[in-house]
Amino acid sequence: MTEDYVNKTIKEYLNTFPKKNITVEVAFYGGSFTGIDKAIQRRLLSVPLKYKKEGKIQGIRLSTRPDYIDHDILCLLKEYDVDTIELGVQSLCDDVLKKSGRGHNSSQVYMASKLIKEYEFNLGLQMMVGLVGDSREKSLYTAKEFIKLDPYCVRIYPTLVIKDTFLQKMYERNLYEPLTLDEAVNITTDILMLFRYYDIHVIRVGLQPTDNITLGKDVVAGPFHPSFRQLVESNIIKIILKEYLDEKIKNHLKDTLVIEANTKSISYIAGQKSSNIDYLKKAYGFKKVKIYGNNILKSDTINIKLDDYQEQLNMKTGIERHLSKLKLIKG
Repeated sequence: MTEDYVNKTIKEYLNTFPKKNITVEVAFYGGSFTGIDKAIQRRLLSVPLKYKKEGKIQGIRLSTRPDYIDHDILCLLKEYDVDTIELGVQSLCDDVLKKSGRGHNSSQVYMASKLIKEYEFNLGLQMMVGLVGDSREKSLYTAKEFIKLDPYCVRIYPTLVIKDTFLQKMYERNLYEPLTLDEAVNITTDILMLFRYYDIHVIRVGLQPTDNITLGKDVVAGPFHPSFRQLVESNIIKIILKEYLDEKIKNHLKDTLVIEANTKSISYIAGQKSSNIDYLKKAYGFKKVKIYGNNILKSDTINIKLDDYQEQLNMKTGIERHLSKLKLIKG
């Protein structure tokens, strides 16, 4: 990575963006940025800083490790007008961090998060489910601790076994068993619901597919899916609809279910390959399940019609009901 490469990349992408009504960030990912030599950090950051001063970009973002944050590093980043620092936390359970060979402990996460906020950067936190020694309860504990830290944004990743890693050796020796896709979707569903309930902005769920990040190439095993977030979002809607219908269906005819929602939500409601539609038909005996788009409706609202009965369902209320039922929040 050189400043020339950074400059060339920014220029190429800026030429593809519309000129108005867009926010552009330059982000340094794929490693621990603040762990590299400070002279190199300065050279790399000087490029986006120039574009930011010219008004051609609006933000500078980077990712790093919790143990690569201190006062000197934050002063340097402040000098180059960095906006957002994302920490690769992965877990806040010390036994999971140790078994996964993360090289830092939970106290370093809390300290780094506190410092980042004190220096008035946006704090991003990244977590993983299904690490070595992890469990549903431990992942939920990490999510609850994230909420206490009140981050600007969060990312959730399922743990994958990647080619040529120590985790691959553990997997081949039967010392590590990755989550199944269903397990990963189910635990991430509860975590995403928690974050949504507390208004924590989740900017990514699942690893972004690339030419190599796919099953059969760099991914040896684990819950990889190119549309992992869609599976989770669809599962959230399925749970909310199920709990609603379990309560309402007894008192109404059940020939046809009509769901009306914002157009952007339709694919999540239907589920991948219409899995939610198939589930609703089988579970409740509907002959037809119809889904219509209505952009007048907000994204967190669904209209439910059961033959002669109609009601508006609020997603946040449904999430609250589900989390209360699981005792993840106080009802």
